[in-house]
Amino acid sequence: MIKPIPSSPSLFVAFLFATSFLWSFPEFVLATSKHGSATRHYKFDIRLRNVTRLCHTKSMVTVNGKFPGPRVVAREGDRIVVKVVNHVPNNVSIHWHGVRQLQSGWADGPSYITQCPIQTGQNYVYNFTIVGQRGTLFWHAHFSWLRATLYGPLILLPRRNESYPFEKPYKEVPIIFGEWWNADPEAVIAQALQTGAGPNVSDAYTFNGLPGPFYNCSNNETDTDTFRLKVKPGKTYLLRLINAALNDELFFSIANHTLVTVEADATYVKPFESDIIVLGPGQTSNVLLKTKAEYPNANFLMLARPYFTGMGTFDNSTVAGFLEYKNKPLAAPKNINIPTLKPFLPAINDTSFVANFSNKFFSLNPAKVPQIVDKSFFFTIGLGTSPCPKNQTCQGPNNSSKFAASMNNISFTLPSIALLEQHFFGQANNGIYTTDFPAMPLMPFNYTGTPPNNTLVGNGTKTVVIPFNTSVQVVLQDTSILGAESHPLHLHGFNFYVVGQGFGNFNPNTDPQIFNLFDPVERNTVGVPSGGWVAIRFLADNPGVWLMHCHFDVHLSWGLRMAWIVEDGKLPNQKLPPPPADLPKC
Repeated sequence: MIKPIPSSPSLFVAFLFATSFLWSFPEFVLATSKHGSATRHYKFDIRLRNVTRLCHTKSMVTVNGKFPGPRVVAREGDRIVVKVVNHVPNNVSIHWHGVRQLQSGWADGPSYITQCPIQTGQNYVYNFTIVGQRGTLFWHAHFSWLRATLYGPLILLPRRNESYPFEKPYKEVPIIFGEWWNADPEAVIAQALQTGAGPNVSDAYTFNGLPGPFYNCSNNETDTDTFRLKVKPGKTYLLRLINAALNDELFFSIANHTLVTVEADATYVKPFESDIIVLGPGQTSNVLLKTKAEYPNANFLMLARPYFTGMGTFDNSTVAGFLEYKNKPLAAPKNINIPTLKPFLPAINDTSFVANFSNKFFSLNPAKVPQIVDKSFFFTIGLGTSPCPKNQTCQGPNNSSKFAASMNNISFTLPSIALLEQHFFGQANNGIYTTDFPAMPLMPFNYTGTPPNNTLVGNGTKTVVIPFNTSVQVVLQDTSILGAESHPLHLHGFNFYVVGQGFGNFNPNTDPQIFNLFDPVERNTVGVPSGGWVAIRFLADNPGVWLMHCHFDVHLSWGLRMAWIVEDGKLPNQKLPPPPADLPKC
């Protein structure tokens, strides 16, 4: 017989202390299973905090008062439990970018897709397990433009007693590319949606929240606004690169140093060398930095600036940090300024460089890419226009319309109730959404040639329904409507294989003949080439509702997204479980 635990004030106080200890520390392993996996608890308090950059102090939305936010660290096989408490006036939700979320779709995070947002004073516990993934991902807000300040690294280590398939690094360093906005990003996008114009751009790019010495009021090389990576000679460092910028793909390079890419989007790749890295927003990569064998008597700039092919305005600036060697020889002369070397970066619109870089990615081992396709889709992606409301002046194209964005000319309208709830409870017929998203463009045209005169988009909350375990191929085709442009497309709930890409219009007769079905790279975010196409394949083995969208937040706000509904399988481990009791309500 088990005796009841006696009740006493001292025991109650001890319980409260243990509970507060559990949530107060950034990471606390609650339990370890016989297989070596653990449950890791975090607490995210969403709070306003004053932050100063570029001589400008502003109140911003943060996690635990940090900008960028705290690291979340786990091993493959671990369960992650994050309690998010919203103390700010904004609604918020958190997305665990790139996590497969197998049978845990309720924890994916995009507002009005898998959950209603967490309202002021509410909380929600995200609970999910890392299955078959290791490497670098990140977490970020998935409501409006709160991602501008709510983001942080998600570091997935190999299982215990498992090693990397490359040289063990001396040290690991996360570097997050982000932005600094003097204005409130929420006000920026609200104004743009009201007027129909393109939004104002950020004031600076950042490394780990620091803009560096090239910006006004931040030009002193010794100031605290500059990221400095201090290294020792003859060591190998693993840099965990994350592009969390809202609307920009970025070039990155370190002067006089070559980087070896070993992982992309938390999947291992065949290692390759490059002096310059390209990362689209939402993409992550692990690269090895081998420092020089001896003290080089120099400092080295690390730079990032945008790759941009669109027609609008963008933040045409450069963020800088320093690679600095420690252990200067004792015999070296004192008080002598050592030189600072600067790397070369491609031209802002160097599409050929980006294409060549993208073609260097291959899976480390033969890939489990679907060889036979059950369902094939062709999605055009790009910009368009919406009519200006009556009695309103709009500042979009020709000053008579509003900017919009679409897939297959459908601009996605966010519902008022989360789609996953509607699907789970069998309420597809209540008018919240439809299941008739077109598999092909309804009105084909020369997608990368002269654009059609009619640029208006349709609107709707349209989805595609596919049975469990369906093998899917999607060709994503850029269009020249309002200018050809590169688009980083992100798929929730799945990794996919990039089996082919090219420029011009996709040719269904000849292009599939050159698809790589042996070792294509596996990703969760892919750059659709400016004026070109990319083909992806995935197996729909994860039941739920999964968003697919452009990771430029301005295009996301304009409607460049759609949703897949993957039906349950027949077995218990192929079904989506019921929603948690604390799932937020709209």
